Amino acid sequence: MRTDIRNLGVKAGWKALTEGMIIAGAGTSREFNTGEWSTDKPVFLEEKCKQCLLCVPVCPDSCIPVVDYKRGAFDYGHCKGCGICVKSCPFGAITMEGVE
Repeated sequence: MRTDIRNLGVKAGWKALTEGMIIAGAGTSREFNTGEWSTDKPVFLEEKCKQCLLCVPVCPDSCIPVVDYKRGAFDYGHCKGCGICVKSCPFGAITMEGVE
């Protein structure tokens, strides 16, 4: 049984629910903005960044884009505010702030 992911979050009957341990579809995580419930968010201080990219592989949600070997701004739509990137930056180029 597969469920159309467009029905998730909509009032649906029990027949429309997915069975346990089944992946509804490939690559669907981009369609769900899971960062909206975060209470803290990382802030990128570009002037302190040395482009070492040590923060990129440690992000569990792949919220730090890299284009032409340079990191970009955070993807706050998917960032959960865990702070792992802050700990990984040896230059202090990432800080945490509260979300208003």
